[in-house]
Amino acid sequence: MTAIRTVLVTNASGYAGPGAVGALLEAGFRVLAHDASFGDPASWRAFAGERENLEPLSETEPEAVVSAAFERADRLDAIVSNDHHPAPSRPPGSAPIEALRDNQYKLVEFPFRLIRAALPSLRAQGGANVVMITSNRDRLPLQGGAFPDATRAAANALVRSLAVDLAPDRITVNAVAPNFLYSEQFYPAAFYKRSEAGRDYVRRSVATGQLAEPEEIGELIVFLASAKTRFLTGAVIDFSGGWPFGPPRPTG
Repeated sequence: MTAIRTVLVTNASGYAGPGAVGALLEAGFRVLAHDASFGDPASWRAFAGERENLEPLSETEPEAVVSAAFERADRLDAIVSNDHHPAPSRPPGSAPIEALRDNQYKLVEFPFRLIRAALPSLRAQGGANVVMITSNRDRLPLQGGAFPDATRAAANALVRSLAVDLAPDRITVNAVAPNFLYSEQFYPAAFYKRSEAGRDYVRRSVATGQLAEPEEIGELIVFLASAKTRFLTGAVIDFSGGWPFGPPRPTG
């Protein structure tokens, strides 16, 4: 009988977290879902519903998250580091440096410390798949986006460097880099799905003409978390419907 695979998904209530958790459960994983909000029983019940093989972690420091995960499970077959942070437009002349530090902590330092804390156990168990959820927003810099652009680019660079360092340990490190992924945090439905102005903006920006749904990114995350090959590592996979190249232009 094949043992059930276990995966840790961080910051699970937002960004790619809901899609990742749903798809991983459907694929047969036991999911340790981390989010600081899950310390509130009502928040956890709202997220978990009646789903089985789903367990909460609510620690705030990355080392504590890893420790709690390995207290629950003998091994982690995969880690999905789902890192997100609000990204309001901030003109460089008035952008508070604290906001840069917050971006750096949430999007670079937290996932690095998480992976570093897990390394001894991942090495001892003979390998694992690490999937970082980053962003491809730095492909087309926008006004006021210096802080999130810089830290997202750093996170993608981190993926490639860690992949080189950890390949001898049979630990793969890959990233899914979305944009125009539906979430209430970044692309709220009231505007981007239900208003004509929002739908038109998406149609004019994205070659597919629509936002990605959570279950769509979940499919890709499951693939990377489940992959047996050790040769697929260091990839940063754009998941943005063809953005920033935009929709097809009429010809003739």
